[in-house]
Amino acid sequence: MGKIPTPQIDRLAAQGMRFTDAHSSSGVCSPSRYTLLTGRYHWRTRLQAGIVGLWEKPLIPADRLTIGGLAKQQGYRTACIGKWHLGWDWPVSADERKELVALARRRGKDKERLKPAAVTAEQQTLWQQIFSQPISGGPTAVGFDRYFGTDVPNWPPFCFIDNDRTVGIPTTLLSPADFKNHRASNQGPAVANWSLEAVLPRLRDEAVAFIEQSAKAPEPFLLYLPLTSPHTPLAVNEPWQGKSGLENACADLIMETDAVVGDVLAAIDRAGVTDETLVVFTSDNGFAPYVGAKELEARGHYPSGPLRGYKSDAWEGGHRVAFMVRYPGVVAPASQCDQLVHQADLLATFAEILAADLPADAGEDSVSLLPLLRGDDQPVRRQAVSCGMRGMPAFRDGQWKLVLGAGSGGWSKGGDAAELQLYDLADDLGETTNLAATQPDRVQAMLAAYQKIVAAGRSSPGPQQQNDVKVRPYPQP
Repeated sequence: MGKIPTPQIDRLAAQGMRFTDAHSSSGVCSPSRYTLLTGRYHWRTRLQAGIVGLWEKPLIPADRLTIGGLAKQQGYRTACIGKWHLGWDWPVSADERKELVALARRRGKDKERLKPAAVTAEQQTLWQQIFSQPISGGPTAVGFDRYFGTDVPNWPPFCFIDNDRTVGIPTTLLSPADFKNHRASNQGPAVANWSLEAVLPRLRDEAVAFIEQSAKAPEPFLLYLPLTSPHTPLAVNEPWQGKSGLENACADLIMETDAVVGDVLAAIDRAGVTDETLVVFTSDNGFAPYVGAKELEARGHYPSGPLRGYKSDAWEGGHRVAFMVRYPGVVAPASQCDQLVHQADLLATFAEILAADLPADAGEDSVSLLPLLRGDDQPVRRQAVSCGMRGMPAFRDGQWKLVLGAGSGGWSKGGDAAELQLYDLADDLGETTNLAATQPDRVQAMLAAYQKIVAAGRSSPGPQQQNDVKVRPYPQP
């Protein structure tokens, strides 16, 4: 099914455990990142659907425990290097934010974004004012000692952010050429001569430098490295252009990304800390259909494998993701786990490894994977929730999956018009046969179980908690 060579990721899998039933919280990025970092389902927050928007405020409040905050409490040096996309306290007024969003949307339309545009004197003054100030509410506010990245690589501001400051002052707009072929998607402030191709190599270099420096320090370290690729922009560096032989920029970028993973693993090896370092590799959602999924399938590469759907969907292709763990001395090399796991589980897993107790208001949907990592083959969770882009939940209970609405919940077309979809994934991984009409008792029991998880404010053991907002009901009235 796969025709894109990924030797470095394959080597990582061979050195550790590969999970075949692992899930992100959503079929798109921001909500999945929230859940991975906090151990809490994103739909308990204001983010009931979609992603964190342009110039929005932080989704993670400063008092919410993250994997970075947990490690920091235990004496770790912590860093986030890469894509954040969880909002910041941008130093802008409501009117200034509206102006920035209007610019992005107006210039984001196909006919407009391909036209050259000049920056007005008023914009220059505003941008100088904004980007001369610290930007609070980002990674360093929620447990990370260090941040370096581009926030959202295909959105403004087009610049690096170092901790809470932009690297340089954006004074121009991105070139119209950068809005072609699945590169940037929203126009806005950019530093002069910004290069989309330079982003991935710079993140690699920053990650390698952090590992090398941290390995020499007395404290242990945690690095959260959310790479901007193979998300758009499909900015492939020259040595990798055409390398896949599949006439697809995303396939080439996947190969370049694989090489970056190899460089990071090599840095761990050179630092002499391989035997004491836990490495997790995963993805925030499935493959984006708009970057040539059908064309790749025509050439024999199936990005979703046997799964139905792609990025954005509540079907499995939207949120059943790659997930592998290398943990020398604990995880058996070349092992496989078929138990249900979720990215929410990282917080509780790290807490158990660190012998740290999670407070009642942290990791509300997180369970430890440590028994599975040690080779046990009993479920650590029976239930999990993953959503489509529009917020439609898919509720797992063992081998059964209930999609609480009609269709994909995302971009994919098709599916019957039934209000609910029930699939037996043990016999029907491709979700071809909706059993909801023939198993009404199971449907009602699963609906009740899902609603109980919503009302309790948590799905892991512990006292009841409050959701941040009234959770959108499903099925929709």
